[in-house]
Amino acid sequence: MSKIQFPKPGNFIYPVPAVMVSCQSDNEKPNIITIAWTGTVCSDPPMAYISVRKERHSYQMIKDSGCFVINLPDKDLAHACDYCGCTSGRKVDKFKECHLTPVKSSVVSAPMIEEAPVSIECKVTQVIPLGTHDMFLAEVVAVHVDEKYMDEKNAFHMDDIGMFAYEHGTYRELGAKLGTFGYSVRKKPTASKPSSKKPQNSASHASKSKKKTRSSRNKKKT
Repeated sequence: MSKIQFPKPGNFIYPVPAVMVSCQSDNEKPNIITIAWTGTVCSDPPMAYISVRKERHSYQMIKDSGCFVINLPDKDLAHACDYCGCTSGRKVDKFKECHLTPVKSSVVSAPMIEEAPVSIECKVTQVIPLGTHDMFLAEVVAVHVDEKYMDEKNAFHMDDIGMFAYEHGTYRELGAKLGTFGYSVRKKPTASKPSSKKPQNSASHASKSKKKTRSSRNKKKT
C-alpha cells in the first residue's frame, strides 16, 4: 500500500452517526438539529457528547436548558434527518414540517421524537469551547427504545432497526455483519478425532471367538 499526505489535515474519521438532537428552552418551541459530531465518552457513568456551532439556533437552547435528547433515526427518517440539518429552527417548525411528534421525556425538559426508534435523554455537565464548535458533555439519564425491537428476554435487537451513517456528505445504510466483539480471539470448537482402530467385522469376530474356544478345549484334553 502506497500512501500520500493529504493536502490539508482534517477529520477523516468516517463513517459517523447521523443523529437527530431534540431540544427546547423557555419561550421557545421544540427544535431538532442534526448532529454528526457525537459519540460516547464514558461507560460508567454513561456519558455522551455533541458538538455544536455557536451560531446554530439550537446552541443557545441547549445551553439555557442544560439538556438535550439524542434520537437515533432509522432509514425511514433519513429525509427528515437531512432536512433538520439544512434548515434553521429560527425560520421553520421542524417537527411540523417533517411530520414528527414531540413527546415528553421522563427526566429532562427537552422532548423526544416519537418516531425515532431510540431516544437518549442527556443532562449537560460541561461545555467545552474548542474552535468552530463547542462540545456539550452530558450524562445519559434515561434511554427509551421502540418495544418492537425487544425480545422476550429483554434484549434489544439494534440490527433490525435499519440504521444509517454519515460519510463525507453522504448518508449510507449499514451493511452486512462482519463479526461480533471478541470473535478474533474466541476459541473455535474442535472437531472430535476419528478413532484409529478399525471396526471389526462381526463375522470375523465370531470366527476368532470360536478358534479361542477350540484352543482352550484342546489344552484341557492334553
